[in-house]
Amino acid sequence: MAAFSVFAGQNPDGRRPEAESGLSQRIRNVHQASAWLEGLINFERGSSYAAARLDLGPIRRLLARLGNPEKSLSIVHVAGSKGKGSTCLLAEAILTAAGERVGTFTSPHLENWSERFRIGGQEAEGRLLAEAVEGVRPHVEALRDEDPESAPTFFDATTASALLLFARAGVSRVLLEVGLGGRLDSTNAVEPAVTCVTAIELEHTEKLGRTIPAIAREKAGILKPGIPCIMGRLVPEAEAVVVERAEAVGAPLFRLGAELEARPLDAGERADCEISPQACQAFKYRERDGFEVALGLGVLGQHQVDNACMALAAVRRLNDWPDSVLAEAARDGLDTAVLPGRLERIEDDPCILVDSAHTPGSAASLREVLSGIPAERRHLVISISRDKSVESILANLLVGTWSVWITRAESIRSMDPEALATICRELSPESEVRCVEDPESALEAAYAALQPRDLLCCAGSFYLAGIARRVLRERAELRAL
Repeated sequence: MAAFSVFAGQNPDGRRPEAESGLSQRIRNVHQASAWLEGLINFERGSSYAAARLDLGPIRRLLARLGNPEKSLSIVHVAGSKGKGSTCLLAEAILTAAGERVGTFTSPHLENWSERFRIGGQEAEGRLLAEAVEGVRPHVEALRDEDPESAPTFFDATTASALLLFARAGVSRVLLEVGLGGRLDSTNAVEPAVTCVTAIELEHTEKLGRTIPAIAREKAGILKPGIPCIMGRLVPEAEAVVVERAEAVGAPLFRLGAELEARPLDAGERADCEISPQACQAFKYRERDGFEVALGLGVLGQHQVDNACMALAAVRRLNDWPDSVLAEAARDGLDTAVLPGRLERIEDDPCILVDSAHTPGSAASLREVLSGIPAERRHLVISISRDKSVESILANLLVGTWSVWITRAESIRSMDPEALATICRELSPESEVRCVEDPESALEAAYAALQPRDLLCCAGSFYLAGIARRVLRERAELRAL
């Protein structure tokens, strides 16, 4: 790997960027970093700014000014419509168990923007994160002064901050989640060691295309010549596009369900393989070359088994450990893996789950898990963004639901609760539907209505999942006193 040598606060020719553009006060803490990044969002919302553009030019210019910190990093680059964040966190668990110092960049966040930046399995220290954002800030502002219409975006700046942070921290591996699409996403300015395409469905159609093949072409844009790619279980029309791209660029392809396989372990096999009793599910992973390992997974959902398999396959393609060492790291890491906001259990009785399902596919996976959990009554708190496939999501989540609280988790993007309630009543006339505009009030009301052996699930958006984690954990803690 190339050495990272150019100081991030200085141009390659030695000039300080502050001298070029009369820049604002230095960022000294995480709160100032947050305020500056939020300022970028506000700037992008201005009428003269092309906020919707997808373009790698600005991020490449920004990284060049920073000395190309990404070139010093060994990166696993993960795209997909769903499962990409989980795959990153599961790979993080395996790599950490293998003794690696890992940097992980995911989006969006649940509660605080700083969650997007992780080092060693923990949220990055605020001081280090502030220093990274300050390293990026003068360059972003200088580029904006030069040409506002092609200046780095908020996501360009956060991506560059993550790469700079990881290079300075000396991490040995980086897990990099695509923000939107893949081909023109800010993260695609890197040269990865491994790529991964988790799952593909209709999403962001106004930007990525209105068909599965069109969206698949955007996701497959992260594939690079000679770089191995791990592919999830894709519908045939999406798989064909990814396979075509892999062949075109000469990327070795490893497909879940072909070169990579997983099957559940029955109770006897689980006991023979000494799977931890704490594991939510157990399975045997096998690759076509004969590598296999029995694994326990600390999270619910068959879709998370698929994500765990892709994570392990991606880590194995890094080729840095004997199979026996990697198998042990996978056993240790996956058994204790935690995925915040992804089928996260807040309380056992009544059963309270928080999930960030916000696509038809992720809602279907959530429905499958919920159907296997016994409950006297099932309750749902939901908020969905206006640009999502609302009816398809609701068709999955309303199955067997006794009562629904509809709220607005995000003031700009969330669908109007009354409009959402109308659709709910049409799809599930037997459910009690209530609208509570304020999400905290909706969660409090739903929690107060719970009885023993009930089940409460909060889903529909990352925004709601973040609020629900905080509010419901507080309520569960008070109940336990």
